[in-house]
Amino acid sequence: MTIFGDAKLPLMPTQSDPPAKRSLTETAYEHVRDAILNGELPAGSILAEATVAEQMGISKTPVRQALQLLRTEGLLEVGARRQLVVRGSSPAHRNEILQIREALEEIAVETACRVMTVEAIDQLRLTLLRQKRAADAPDEEAFLALDEQFHILIALSADLPIVGRLLEQMRGFARLMRLGRTQPPEHLQDVLAEHTAIVDALEARDAPRALRALHDHLHHWDYLLVGEQDGGGAGAA
Repeated sequence: MTIFGDAKLPLMPTQSDPPAKRSLTETAYEHVRDAILNGELPAGSILAEATVAEQMGISKTPVRQALQLLRTEGLLEVGARRQLVVRGSSPAHRNEILQIREALEEIAVETACRVMTVEAIDQLRLTLLRQKRAADAPDEEAFLALDEQFHILIALSADLPIVGRLLEQMRGFARLMRLGRTQPPEHLQDVLAEHTAIVDALEARDAPRALRALHDHLHHWDYLLVGEQDGGGAGAA
């Protein structure tokens, strides 16, 4: 899918914007972001506000804002002809993403051990039950959506909304890295077990144990993925 366009400075929605405009910006943002993360818009695809607006049946202004949000987020970049294009990733870029993500996850887990409520633990347990149903189905797409929800919920339950927003961004990149990868049959069940170990440690308020479980989880799958893509084996970066 090739869409032609230009690029300007990032433009964030503000509280002074009319609610309808903010809603359309968010709608356009989610629409394009989902297309990128699902592989419908592969790396190198060119995007233009006019074409996206026409496809969505909305004006160009919220689309322009949405595309610049995605540029700020790092999913889009300015191409050789000053067009906005879907960003590819190098080995160095992937390693940087995983290191940032791990640091954010550690902050969330360590804080959650101190402040997470019983109700928040129950929410995580409910997410695990939903993940089990998705794993048993198996429905990998539903499982991955719940996976993202699980990790972001820990940050939000730790009263760390900025960390949660940054994690959402980092996990978007991680999802891109998984596109086209064939998972072993036991993958979903293994991830579920690792998530359960994290929740058990959080409920026990055992920060060292929770951090070990998190480390084992992240290095088991995400760093394995980087090793495969870079041709360097399954070691941690």
